[in-house]
Amino acid sequence: MRQVKTANVNNPAQTDPAIDAAAALSAVLDWWREAGVDHAFSDDPRTWLVEPAAPEPEPERSFTPPPMPARPAPGPLAAAPFAGLDALPQTLAEFRAWWLTEPSLDDGQVAGRLAPRGAEGAALMVLVDHPEAEDRDLLLSGPQGRLLAAMFGAMGIGPDQAYIAACLPRHMPLPDWAALDAAGLGQVVRHHIALARPQRLLVFGRHISPLLGHDPAKSAEPLRQFVHENASIPLLMAPGLATLAGRPRNKAGLWQAWLDWTG
Repeated sequence: MRQVKTANVNNPAQTDPAIDAAAALSAVLDWWREAGVDHAFSDDPRTWLVEPAAPEPEPERSFTPPPMPARPAPGPLAAAPFAGLDALPQTLAEFRAWWLTEPSLDDGQVAGRLAPRGAEGAALMVLVDHPEAEDRDLLLSGPQGRLLAAMFGAMGIGPDQAYIAACLPRHMPLPDWAALDAAGLGQVVRHHIALARPQRLLVFGRHISPLLGHDPAKSAEPLRQFVHENASIPLLMAPGLATLAGRPRNKAGLWQAWLDWTG
């Protein structure tokens, strides 16, 4: 009779516990893997709909803005910023030279200035706000000047019968007329007209009216007379030449006003 030899489990030399534990764990995992279970599961209940705890608010940080630098108080407006007002020229020829060279008249800017043109005592003086942007060597030599020349032809005024001047010595887009008047520009314009001594005065641009001594806040009626230094000159206010060029109705209105004015 054959005898089956068995290992002596009581012999520590023949048994390795670490190998047996690893083999057993591998066998268990293989068994579950064969059964289709490849993730760990827990039977303990869990509340899935509990709102997560709100994060703790960050501590407030105080901010102190840097101090603003102190602005200097505005100085008082000078009564006569144009230094030349104290000694305005007394003849028309001297005024033309002063008009082109007096630095205080335009913050020292003398480039681009244009002199008035015409003779003293002309039958008509035309006053505009400033030279055209297209003017180079002659005042009103651009589109507005061509419109004015056409008007002169219709009015029967020859080239040598009109004195043409501007309130400003050079082209200046969007000038601040109130500030310029406060600086003394109105005084210069009125003195210019007095030196030119025209028989009639045609003003293109109703915003020029305050420079001639008219206060629109006191009277909405347009000026009819220019009164200065004991002289009274008939005056006709008209829209600016640029406005007339783009509005035919204003041309017709000016023509009718001219006929009424000249009688």
